[in-house]
Amino acid sequence: LVACVLFARRVAHLVEVTSTTSPDGTTRFYAVHGALFFASSNDLYQQFDYADDPADVVIDLSGAQVWDASTVATLDAITHKYETRGKTVQIVGLSEHSADRYERHTGQLAGGH
Repeated sequence: LVACVLFARRVAHLVEVTSTTSPDGTTRFYAVHGALFFASSNDLYQQFDYADDPADVVIDLSGAQVWDASTVATLDAITHKYETRGKTVQIVGLSEHSADRYERHTGQLAGGH
């Protein structure tokens, strides 16, 4: 049990988020790499510049794997936080498995925000 907890803590901090802005400054692109699950969700939520990003945000998860429903709830919370600031978010690059998990759980876990 202790080994499982230590493993989860170690893997949770292996998520990397990089960002770039489009040449015209209208879109911010975030690329997420790593295993996304309950232990990494809080770190993921804090990796975005909600206040200073432009009106359009694209989150590319082609380098990440969505392992559980808590990550879907985190993605919903990220999207909601941007939307409250009048910004739009696109989540792209989900693998088939991650897309299936996302589609099954999105909008259901945060009490409708």
